[in-house]
Amino acid sequence: MQTGAMIALRNLVVATIAAVLPAMWASAQIIETPASHAAIMDYATGEVLFEKNGDAPMIPASMTKMMTVYTVLDRVKRGEIALTDQFTVSEDAWRRGGWDSGGSTMGLGIGDQPTVEELLRGVIVLSGNDACIVLAEGLAGSEEAFAREMTDLAREIGLENATFENTTGLDSDGQRVSAIDLAKLAAAKIRDFPEFYEVYAVREYEWRGISQPNRNPLLGTMAGVDGLKTGHLSVSGFGLTASGVRDGTRRILVINGLESANARAREAERLMRMAYSAFDIKTLTAASMVLPDLPVWMGEQPTVPVTFEGPITVSGHVRALERGRVAVEYEEPLEAPVAAGSQVATLVVEIEDKERLEIPLIAETDVARTGFVGQALEGLRLMIEGA
Repeated sequence: MQTGAMIALRNLVVATIAAVLPAMWASAQIIETPASHAAIMDYATGEVLFEKNGDAPMIPASMTKMMTVYTVLDRVKRGEIALTDQFTVSEDAWRRGGWDSGGSTMGLGIGDQPTVEELLRGVIVLSGNDACIVLAEGLAGSEEAFAREMTDLAREIGLENATFENTTGLDSDGQRVSAIDLAKLAAAKIRDFPEFYEVYAVREYEWRGISQPNRNPLLGTMAGVDGLKTGHLSVSGFGLTASGVRDGTRRILVINGLESANARAREAERLMRMAYSAFDIKTLTAASMVLPDLPVWMGEQPTVPVTFEGPITVSGHVRALERGRVAVEYEEPLEAPVAAGSQVATLVVEIEDKERLEIPLIAETDVARTGFVGQALEGLRLMIEGA
């Protein structure tokens, strides 16, 4: 790699990228959060805009129920069950998830026969542990068997760090999922079951004459937010997976490990606002950039134009994008012949807090090797320059 040529090319392309990634707020700061785990994802592209311990397995608490609901709706979609099917509430579901359990409950009684749709609303709006257990027993015979089904389905939809041992999110040694996986799950729910995603925005739900509120602190307090799920255990802290739309752009936020419900509400609102204002996504194409022609030694033409297949998505904090650097790296000299379509260099994009992006640059045209006279003239030039 010839350093001098590479620096010149780097300077050239950095100047070009300034037009592609325009200067943003001079006051923007890279995000910090007291949450132990966090992720912000753009729904349309799936780009992770920000993460803190995003891939690290964590205790999801009641955010587990997002996977419980997804698994039930997957059964409905495949025609294995109907929303009108009824399941009977067992004594076990009542004891472990009813009012006397002290946890989140739909308020089911032994022998009740709610429909699948009623149970799903009890899970989504009320975070009912009893509703989760009834669904698991009705669909798989036991909660443990249904949890295994949840884990298998999670792997199928790309949740790489998810393992479920129950449907409720109550503390279990092996129950783990990452913040990024929860963001992926939220995106999957919105994409795969849009007609049922609306339930996540329901503010309260009544069962047997008792009405309880949705625990999502952003519903009704922040415009555009329409889901998803809170979570809390003493061992996990307070968490939230939330999603909302502003000016046609949907963003998904996951936080966990906050010290109180108030801290969760404050941080969720702050980060959700920043999810729209502090991050941007740019699309790079060969047409949008002035890529340099690379010199070719012993070629019938002295240079070869290059391009890349695209488009390429670049995302991040606006300040990080402003500082982003781009370089063209290649082994010099490129020696003729050069075949059109062959990789001759690499376009490198470096954005703070992002993995280095390497994009193959390919020759746009053939460059044949020069003939005997051209080789003689090149040799004479090198001799003169050497002298």
